[in-house]
Amino acid sequence: MNTINTVDLRPGQVFTEAVYSEGENLLVPPLVPIRQKDIDFLFNWGIDVVTTEGTLAGSEEDEPPPLLLELEDVEIDIEEVEKEEEEEEEEYVEAQRTGPIKFSISAVRQNSIPYRAYKSLIEKLNFVFSSIKSGADIEMRAIDNIGTQLLQDLRDHQNSFIDFILGGEIMGHELAKSSINTAILSALAAQELKLPNHKIHNIVAGALLHDIGMLRLSKGITEKKGGLSDAELEQIKSHPIHTSKIITKELFGPHEVNSIALQHHERWDGKGYPDHLAGTIIDLGARIVSVADAFEAMVSKKSYRNPLVGYQAVKNLLADNARRFDPDVIMAFTKIMGIYPIGSILRLNDKSVARVMSVHREAPLRPVIQMLISKNGKVLKPGQGAIIDLLSDKTLYIKNAIDPEDFSLDG
Repeated sequence: MNTINTVDLRPGQVFTEAVYSEGENLLVPPLVPIRQKDIDFLFNWGIDVVTTEGTLAGSEEDEPPPLLLELEDVEIDIEEVEKEEEEEEEEYVEAQRTGPIKFSISAVRQNSIPYRAYKSLIEKLNFVFSSIKSGADIEMRAIDNIGTQLLQDLRDHQNSFIDFILGGEIMGHELAKSSINTAILSALAAQELKLPNHKIHNIVAGALLHDIGMLRLSKGITEKKGGLSDAELEQIKSHPIHTSKIITKELFGPHEVNSIALQHHERWDGKGYPDHLAGTIIDLGARIVSVADAFEAMVSKKSYRNPLVGYQAVKNLLADNARRFDPDVIMAFTKIMGIYPIGSILRLNDKSVARVMSVHREAPLRPVIQMLISKNGKVLKPGQGAIIDLLSDKTLYIKNAIDPEDFSLDG
C-alpha cells in the first residue's frame, strides 16, 4: 500500500487503483481524476495522508464524477457498490451465519423519554395534517407550537433524534414522520450556520409544512410502487404550489415560511422547480430544507425502495458538486451528521462491528462508537459493549458501513 501526503496531491491526478483516506474510506475510484474539491475535503477534515495500491497514471481535466443521486425523478439511482467491498461483506455475513443478528434495541428505545418525545411530535403533526386534509379550520399557531416543542426536545435529545431518523422504527404516519425528520435536520443545520432564533423557528415551520401539498395529490401517485410516468411526475412537481396555497390561504402563515416551503425543490444550478431559481436567490431556509429533505428521503423506507445507509446518503450529498445544493449548507450538514451518522452500523479493520454513538465535528471519519460484535465474532449484550473514541484510538479504523437491514441484534 502506497502512502501519499495530502499536500502532494494535485487536481487532475489519476491513479491506477482506488485512493482511500482514513483506512479504507474511498476518496476516488481507480482512473477517476482527483478534483480540487477532494483535496479541499481532506484539508478541511485534517486528513494528512491517503493510501492506494496503485500508482500515478497521469492527469485529466478536473471534471466532476457522474452524479450519484437523482432525486428529481423521485427515484434513487445509486452506482453499484465496489465489487471488492461486496465480496468482503458476503464473506463476513457467511462467517456470522448463526441466525439473524439484530442491532435493533427497540424495546429499550420505546420506554425512553427521547423516544416518547419523538413519537409525540409525529402524532401531533399527523393530527394537524389529518385536520387540514378533512377541511377543518387549523391555525398557524398549531404548527408554531409543534416547532417550539421540537426545538426544546432537540436541545435535550439531539443524538437520540438523529438515531431515530436513521432507525426508522416508527411505522405509519409517513408524511408527518418525514416532515418531523426534515424539521429536526433543518434545525440542526440552521443552528450550525449560526442563524438567529427567529430565523430558525421559521425554517422549522417551513420544514414541517414543506410537503403538505402532497395531501392534495391522489394516493395512487404518492404511494405508487416503481417509477412515475411523465404525467404523474408533473403532478408530483405541483405539490409546492399546493403547499403554498395551504400556507397562505388556509393557515395564513408568514411570507418567509411560505417561501421556504415553496422553494425547497429549487436547485442551486437553477434546474429545479417550480420557478427555476438559482444560487442565493433561493431563500436560505429553502436551501437548508432542500438538503435535509433529500437526506431524509434517502434514509427512509419508501414503498418503491429500501433506504440507503446513512453513510451512503452523506456521500451522495458530498458528491453533488454545487448542482442541486448550496455547498455551504452541505458543509454545515456534514459537520452535524458526520460521514457516518449517529446510529450507523460499522465494520472495523479487525472484523468487529460497532454502532456510532456520537460524531466529532472536525473529524467526521473518527466517530465515537460502541462495540456490538467483538473481533472474535462474539455478540455483545445491547448497551454493554465498550465505547471507543476512534479519534483517540488509532489502531482501529472503519472498514465500511453495514446496512442495518442485513445485520440486526435482538435486545
